[in-house]
Amino acid sequence: MNKYVYGLLVILTTSLMGSAFAIGKIGLLYFSPILLVALRFTIAGILMAIFVVFWKRPHPRSLQDWWKVFIIGFFQTAGVMGCIFVSLKTIKAGESSILTFTNPLLVVILGTIFLKLTYKRLQWIGVVVGFLGVFITFGAHLSIKIGTLLGFLSAVSWAIGTLLIKTWGQTINVWVLTAYQMLFGGLILFGGSFILEEPFFEPNIISIFILLWLAIMASVVQFAVWFYLLTIGDPGKTSAFLFLAPFFGVISGWLLLDEPIHWYVMLGGVFIFIGIFMVNWVPKINLKRI
Repeated sequence: MNKYVYGLLVILTTSLMGSAFAIGKIGLLYFSPILLVALRFTIAGILMAIFVVFWKRPHPRSLQDWWKVFIIGFFQTAGVMGCIFVSLKTIKAGESSILTFTNPLLVVILGTIFLKLTYKRLQWIGVVVGFLGVFITFGAHLSIKIGTLLGFLSAVSWAIGTLLIKTWGQTINVWVLTAYQMLFGGLILFGGSFILEEPFFEPNIISIFILLWLAIMASVVQFAVWFYLLTIGDPGKTSAFLFLAPFFGVISGWLLLDEPIHWYVMLGGVFIFIGIFMVNWVPKINLKRI
């Protein structure tokens, strides 16, 4: 692929990832947070499920494989997105995006502890640099806010989902897995909405536009472009570009919500970007089991 087209697709998918935080925060004016993300991923999951059925992608044949998809959906969609959207009630969109996209750093830690994976020294240095960046980003201190905790928990849930996909995803078609884990996650979030909050939805042109943007552009289109890039390029090098997503999260928060960008946020962001880059941008990640 032409490198300029590749670059534009990288910018498209990462900007859609990052800007979803600010757009989602605007959406909280019209939706309760868990209901908004439940609607988003149920719609996205249904659309992608229609696509994979139409394309005749191989579906799981055993109940065990469907259960694995459900568990992945619990962590990858319900856990991650539920925590993100509730966190947006108390912290800035840029802060939430920075915390969420520390997940590649957590993958190294959790993968070592639970899956006995081995990583190179450069990757461990990247973990240290990345978490130093988190410390700097919050003004050299982490204020104890529920939103901060939820933002970090979203990264933990994403890291768990990533490791589950590494473990179970080899036997399930990636497009089928993506479609149904979003659908299952959306349905789980519906239950969470009625249990954990007082759901509300104010229908109007703006709220419908936000919902459709999040469901179609920031979910279906974003995932489709991202997986396409992973299939045509080196997955490790492509994944390194995830550092652009929190950058777009901060920028969109500034543009759409007038959130101030402090110098320590930018400095911390640079450290986090470098850390994630070091974790991902290696010629060949050694994932041998001990």
